[in-house]
Amino acid sequence: MPAKLFYETDANPAVLRGKTIAVLGYGSQGHAQAQNLRDRGLDVLIGMEPTRTSSQKAREDGFTVLGVAEAARRADWVQILVPDEHHPGVYRAMEPHLQKGKVLGVSHGFSIHFKTIVPSADVDVVMIAQKSPGHLLRRVFTEGGGVPALVAVYQDASGRAQESALAYAAAIGSTRAGVLQTTFQEETETDLFGEQAVICGGLASLIKNGFETLVQAGYQPEVAYFECLHEMKLIVDLIYEGGLAWMRHSISNTAEYGDLTRGSRVVGETSHAAMREILARIQDGSFAREWIQENATGCKNFTALREKEKQHLVEQVGAQLRAMMPWLKGSPKKTEEGAPLAAKA
Repeated sequence: MPAKLFYETDANPAVLRGKTIAVLGYGSQGHAQAQNLRDRGLDVLIGMEPTRTSSQKAREDGFTVLGVAEAARRADWVQILVPDEHHPGVYRAMEPHLQKGKVLGVSHGFSIHFKTIVPSADVDVVMIAQKSPGHLLRRVFTEGGGVPALVAVYQDASGRAQESALAYAAAIGSTRAGVLQTTFQEETETDLFGEQAVICGGLASLIKNGFETLVQAGYQPEVAYFECLHEMKLIVDLIYEGGLAWMRHSISNTAEYGDLTRGSRVVGETSHAAMREILARIQDGSFAREWIQENATGCKNFTALREKEKQHLVEQVGAQLRAMMPWLKGSPKKTEEGAPLAAKA
C-alpha cells in the first residue's frame, strides 16, 4: 500500500480557530512550534517552571509563561515538547486539567507507546513529528516553506482527532512540504532504531573506529580527523540532496569504486545482525525499560559514558582543528530542555 501523504488542501485550519494551545517546554522544538503557531494567528501559552532559564527567553519572545498545571488548565490543546524522560512528571502535573474534549499532542511517541504516561480515554491523543531540528522548522517557516512531518492518532475520543492533528501540522508549516500518515508504534520504533543503529550511534562508532585505525597505523591524528570526521559533512550533504546515487555521481571514480567494493566489508552481515538485535530490543520494550531505569537511578551510567566520550582523542584533536575554522559556529551547549542553545535562534 502506498504511503498516505497530506498537504495544505487536506488540512482545515479553522479547527484550531479560537483554541488556546499550551506548548510545554521552550527548547529546540518548543520555541519553533510556539512561534510558528503564533504567526498563524493562534493563542499560544508556554507551560514550564517560570524560574527556568528558558522561560526568560520565552517571555522575551513575547509569550505568557505559566506553570505546567495552570497552562494545561487554560488550554484546549496541550503539546508536550520536553525530553521523553520528563514526560511522566510533566503529565502528573497537568493530568487533573486534561479534561474531556481537550487534545494531548506530542512530537515523539515514546511516552505514549511505552506507556510512561497513560492519558484518560476521553481526550484525543495525537502526534505531529516534524523531521527536522526546531531551528530549521522555524527558519524554513519564516521563509514561506515547511519541513515534512509524520502524523498519527493514538486516541480519537472526539471523532475529529485526525482533523485536529492535520490542522496543527498545517499551523507549524509542515503541510507545505507533506505530512506522512504513521502510527505511534512505527514512529517510535523506527526513530529509536535510526538514532541507535545509524545516524547517531552507528555513525559515531564508524567515525571513531576509522580514526583509531589510522592513528594506530601511525598516521597523524589531524589527518585522520579530516579524513574520517570533517569530510563526513560533505558526503552527507550530497546524500541529503540526491540520495546515494547523487553522492556517487559527485565523487571520484576511485572513491566510488572503493565505496562499492569495500563498504560492505566494514558494514556487512555482522553489522546487519547487530541492527536486527537492536531493533528487537526496541520492539520488545527492553531499551525503553533500560532508559527508564537509567533515569530512575540518577543517570550514573549515562553520565559516565558522556564523560568518557569527551576524553576521546578525536574530540581533543577536533577541538584544536575547529579553532582554526572561524566560519564554524562552534559546539552549542544544551538548554535545560536538552536541546542546543543554537537551535533556539
